[in-house]
Amino acid sequence: MIGVDVGSQSVKAALLDPDGATVATAGRPCAMRHPHAGWAEQDPAEWENALAGAVRAVVDAGGIRPDEISHLGMACQVDGVVAVDDRLDPLRDAIIWLDRRAAAEVDALTGKVGEDTIFTTTGLAPDASHTAPKMMWLRDHELEVFRAARSLPPVAGYLLARLTGVLAQDHANASSSLVYDVSTGTWSDLLVGAAGLDPALLAPIRRSDEVAGPLTPAAAERLGLTPGCRVIVGTGDEHAATLGAGAVGPGVVVDVTGTAEPVCAPADEVVLDPQRLVETHAHAAPGRLLVENPGFVSGGSTKWLAESVLGVDQGAVFDLAAQAPAGADGVIFLPALSGSMAPRWNEDMRGAFTGLAMNHDGRHLARAVLEGCAFALRDIVDRLGHLGLGGEVRVVGGGARSRLWLEIKAGVLGRPVRPVLAEEATALGAALLAGTAAGTFADLDDAVARAVELAPTTVDPDPADRERHDEAYARYRGLFDAVEGATT
Repeated sequence: MIGVDVGSQSVKAALLDPDGATVATAGRPCAMRHPHAGWAEQDPAEWENALAGAVRAVVDAGGIRPDEISHLGMACQVDGVVAVDDRLDPLRDAIIWLDRRAAAEVDALTGKVGEDTIFTTTGLAPDASHTAPKMMWLRDHELEVFRAARSLPPVAGYLLARLTGVLAQDHANASSSLVYDVSTGTWSDLLVGAAGLDPALLAPIRRSDEVAGPLTPAAAERLGLTPGCRVIVGTGDEHAATLGAGAVGPGVVVDVTGTAEPVCAPADEVVLDPQRLVETHAHAAPGRLLVENPGFVSGGSTKWLAESVLGVDQGAVFDLAAQAPAGADGVIFLPALSGSMAPRWNEDMRGAFTGLAMNHDGRHLARAVLEGCAFALRDIVDRLGHLGLGGEVRVVGGGARSRLWLEIKAGVLGRPVRPVLAEEATALGAALLAGTAAGTFADLDDAVARAVELAPTTVDPDPADRERHDEAYARYRGLFDAVEGATT
């Protein structure tokens, strides 16, 4: 079986054998566009080309025949909208998760039903990142595209349709729309109506591990597989990453370090955060929920620092940061380059450095960026603990491969963190869903027990750095308050 992680910077594939062992991984890059401030788009062809390249590469690397692949599962970036016509071709570039153009549409929806109704129904904060406001924006600003659209699926729904001809999305993707009732697992007639959307434009909701259909002959040829390969409905990327970290049910906090850094905790019932720092989504695990902060810009901040400020490659940021002391000698960074997601949601916030002096250089900036992201992580982990959703913190993604960043996170949190050893945890989670559908695994608990590998030891905080981390965190919170006050 193959699991695929469709992100905004790359598409990655993992090949699993019938015992749940990862045989091979492969990846291909993608590009984003930012036509205006606060906008983020991708050409859907980027995903399709990268998907085909990654799947072909992982089959070759695994040394197996294409007809040995029985099932394919995808875990895709959430909160994207792709307008498709009757032939399931895209009508324009996709509006993706990082895009915040639909603020006026959020205000319009909130004005009709009230913020409290939206929150208690959907478990979500009324925010421009979600998909229904983006659909409303298309209606309000690109009416010809909106009228020509047969459907407005998320990224996972779009790719599923391109591979199988079937339009569908799972509960995890649907629950990030702002028009889904998280308690009933269905569309909210009240909110769909208030948004002014035709329910027929919403891709139907099905279980993440349900087989949608076989690959079409054209899709099979493109991917180098056979039409006998069945494709499951699939899920969202952080939802699959949570499975790839072994978190099917409560008791674990998963830190997904990618371009953004979602922080997730499975739950058995709806949890509504009075402070609204975390939201409640449906989990990829059927019948379960995922309480999460959808993610501040984390890996994206290191990429920005590397390319736009320091003129180095992204990996060099970590080498530089290792040369600066804990607390970055007083330099503080706010990870709000595309708005703030912690300690409070504020789309008008922007990033900032403070504490700069003549003795500071790229090493201190690099350390401050890594620590600033860890401070935002602490905001979220602390809040989950207050809501009764604490547990072992497991780290997946690029951040799990950096010993320095793990040490910084442990130091800022004041608690151990455990890296997940899977090279591609999100793709692994998608493959676990595919294997469950195939009957390879009895259920997701069996899949996790057989396929998920955790580091045998945790990364523990250094007591010598605790005081400096706490002082720096206090300055970070003070800086956030000051910058937020200056923006409003």
